[in-house]
Amino acid sequence: MAKVYHYKGCSTCKKALAWLDGKGVAATRIDLVATPPDAATLKDLWKRSGEPLQRFFNTSGESYRAGGFKDRLATMSDAEKLAALAADGKLVKRPILDLGKSVKVGFKEAEWAEGVGA
Repeated sequence: MAKVYHYKGCSTCKKALAWLDGKGVAATRIDLVATPPDAATLKDLWKRSGEPLQRFFNTSGESYRAGGFKDRLATMSDAEKLAALAADGKLVKRPILDLGKSVKVGFKEAEWAEGVGA
């Protein structure tokens, strides 16, 4: 079964969840803020996504700005980035769709449709 990491206060997440429901795709829903994934889970998601680790950062969020990540990311190790993401669910780009074989970061309808075969 698919997993969706989301934040209930996020309008893009609400749109993505409604899209999944409309396509009849069953997915376990995990609230990124209430239960943020640990660094090992994030590392696994990152590796399966094929995306750069920076793509997992919510660059438009308050946590990103407040933490000065725009200036810090370039000099942080992968372990430091993963630890920062694990420490603050609001720092994580959302939603994340975990399909097992692949992971989609952010809601792009065409990518999600390809991933779920819709």
